[in-house]
Amino acid sequence: MKVAVIGVGAVGSATAMSLVERGGSCREIVLVDRDSARADGVAADLRYAAPLSPVVDVRSGSYQDLADARIVVITAGANEKAGGATDRSDPRGRLRLLETNAKVYADVVPQVAAAAPQAVLLVVTDPPDPLADLTLRLAGHQRVFSTGTLIDSLRFRVQLADRLRVRPRDVQALVVGEHGTSEVLLWSSATVGGIPVDELLGGRGESLDQVREAVEKDIRYANITIIEGTGASQYGIGAVSARLVEAVLRDEHAVLPVAAHSATYGVTLSLSSVLGAGGVQQMHEPAMNAEERDALTRSVAVLREAAERAMAVVAA
Repeated sequence: MKVAVIGVGAVGSATAMSLVERGGSCREIVLVDRDSARADGVAADLRYAAPLSPVVDVRSGSYQDLADARIVVITAGANEKAGGATDRSDPRGRLRLLETNAKVYADVVPQVAAAAPQAVLLVVTDPPDPLADLTLRLAGHQRVFSTGTLIDSLRFRVQLADRLRVRPRDVQALVVGEHGTSEVLLWSSATVGGIPVDELLGGRGESLDQVREAVEKDIRYANITIIEGTGASQYGIGAVSARLVEAVLRDEHAVLPVAAHSATYGVTLSLSSVLGAGGVQQMHEPAMNAEERDALTRSVAVLREAAERAMAVVAA
């Protein structure tokens, strides 16, 4: 049960730490970074924490050390702060990083595919969805998925739970489409204990339009808010990435809003996805009203254009 993490910046390090803390899903973690001294340092730091968790070996390495890895988590590339994607008024959001990180992936993915040809590839780098489409082409196989809108869906649940004074785990709410500014929050199917969220919010005497606007703003720009305080959004997405690794290694058939290439839409996007060994095994469309479906259509158009741009970078 070997897992590799490519890129051990803020997100890669947080992912590795979450894998160690969760424990039990993997026996070996290999960290690879173009700055080998950083990979060595992070691996050493984590090794000293590992005795507190189920047995796991953490070490730094090179692409050759990816042999027999079951899943490779790719976090390499510029983050939003370094890439200048922290302007709330910029409709591109994370897509501002696309060209820069497509070039990184053009270098990284072929080396990963050559060293670990049977591995599942999890794309975490922003913007993850078009980069997953690019990874499909570069790797030459379908065992590719991205973190998608799982982190956005968790943020949706937390925001609703705060307002309704319930546990986030008791809120059922999904975000689909792009992990980015065109993402679609499915208010029509959001529930708590089977009760529609709109009904519960309406009972509090609040303006539903105002609540929706505030929640959507908080979720769409959550990364920027975090970056303004800490310099990097890392712990949430690190925990999400570790959870997804777990689902693949255990062949859980877990239903999660992660992104894979959809034959229906011709692009990588998040829907209700069944995740297990080999990556995403099925994709299903959750219930949507007409407004949400129109928004999803717009999100697909954004993602399709972004995927074409990513391919053009590599072809140039």
